[in-house]
Amino acid sequence: MQEAFIKSPVGITIIKGDEEGISEISVLNEDIPMPDAIPDELKTAVQQLQEYFDGNRTVFDFKMNPKGTDFQKKVWKALLEIPFGTTTSYQALSIKLGDVKAIRAVASANGKNPLWIVVPCHRVIGSDGSLTGYAGGLWRKKWLLEHETPPIQQSLF
Repeated sequence: MQEAFIKSPVGITIIKGDEEGISEISVLNEDIPMPDAIPDELKTAVQQLQEYFDGNRTVFDFKMNPKGTDFQKKVWKALLEIPFGTTTSYQALSIKLGDVKAIRAVASANGKNPLWIVVPCHRVIGSDGSLTGYAGGLWRKKWLLEHETPPIQQSLF
């Protein structure tokens, strides 16, 4: 398993993976010394994440290999279908997956998402529009959502 680190506006991001794909992306809550070298297997993911933080990428297309149960992978796949700059609710996601009563299981799988940002669990909010449950901290969720929905330029005329 290879590792790479990048500084982001919301903390140091760690990327883990190998020739099979990226298996984990997470954020650290403290600064650590970061090695300069980026393993070849992780270079595309590092580049795409930097482009995202720079505001130049809305879709990720590197090879992903998250570890989880079949149900978790089904939820994570549904998260990938949430368009950039939009949100959905846990309830709507449960309905989309075919079982409105599975809302707690969907929320749990959402919280175990190993590919932070790339599988956009931050785009799932409460039915009332509240920012609920985010493993990286609600301040990061708020930052990511604001990053993805820049203010609309108002007409000068």
